[in-house]
Amino acid sequence: MEKFSVFRYCFFFAFFMFCFVTIAATQISSFSLNKFEANPSFDSNITLFGDAEIVNGGSSVNITRSTILSAGRLMHSLPVKLVEGNPRKGVSFSTYFSFSISPENGDGLAFVLLPSGFPSKFMDGTSFGLSPGLGTMGTRLLAVEFDTSMDAKFADPDGNHVGIDIDGLISAAVTNLSSLGLVLNGGEKLHTWIDYDASSKYLEVRLSKLGDIRPSNALISYPIDLAEMWKDEEVLVGISSSSGNSSQTTSVYSWNFRLRRVPSWMHSQPLDPRAYSEHSKPLTVRKKNECLVRILTGVIFGTACGALTTLIVMILLWAVFANRRPVAPVEYPVHPVELGYEKIKVIREKASTDDKK
Repeated sequence: MEKFSVFRYCFFFAFFMFCFVTIAATQISSFSLNKFEANPSFDSNITLFGDAEIVNGGSSVNITRSTILSAGRLMHSLPVKLVEGNPRKGVSFSTYFSFSISPENGDGLAFVLLPSGFPSKFMDGTSFGLSPGLGTMGTRLLAVEFDTSMDAKFADPDGNHVGIDIDGLISAAVTNLSSLGLVLNGGEKLHTWIDYDASSKYLEVRLSKLGDIRPSNALISYPIDLAEMWKDEEVLVGISSSSGNSSQTTSVYSWNFRLRRVPSWMHSQPLDPRAYSEHSKPLTVRKKNECLVRILTGVIFGTACGALTTLIVMILLWAVFANRRPVAPVEYPVHPVELGYEKIKVIREKASTDDKK
């Protein structure tokens, strides 16, 4: 049984190492929020920075307050990797959120991908609250801006546009919304779909009024290789805003995000937000400790079931092989046997004399 004891210790060591590695490597794959907890803390997976606060009983988040130079950010604290495997392959993502912007001429809001070390606790009330971080971390940034101000230093075309910003706040691609009958700071609820397809290496943005289905044509389609841009670096996803020299407030009502690791049709959900709001269950912002407990419980339970099954099979196999005794060939005793024999005389007679004649 000594071999079995060694096997048992090795098995349980591998089991606990598996649990540790699984938890340590935890990354965000998807989340969906249409209800926010009343009192989130900064150690939860959904984290609020700056002036961001939950209002209306948890039905929405005001990212900025109705004061000048207000700035805030709604972030997911678990990181994302946009590349995986060897050889490295890009990872696609889709996100959807609904929002509103009050009529003042503030900066609007932006969906952002930031380095995991981005100093989120330090922000000013301009440039979507990103300027101090960009000065500290260099110019590492991907942002989709919903801009309600015309700032000449960022080459803004007007005060009602959507742009894609790469490594800075001057848009690499921009679209004016006035011709489409959409007003960002009209105070009404809007919703947007942002999709990145790693196979085609295109980022697409869609926008419409609340209640309308997802547009078939993208508002902006921009070629970019995010796997090459970020390589193996972990990034954080979030929504950031600033009021500038106004009392503009921005609010977020729902938000979901999903990574796509296999080839699939590229589109963010929901296609019809009305169905999403009718059938989805309220989800709350959970604390990080609670999520880790849930992850740990699930991993341990699943692995323990597998370990128990393996252990039972090994015990049965051990019992079968250990109880089998070698079968020796049957040996029959050999007794000496005496053989009798008789002496036989052979007589040869001489030929008769008559024969000679």
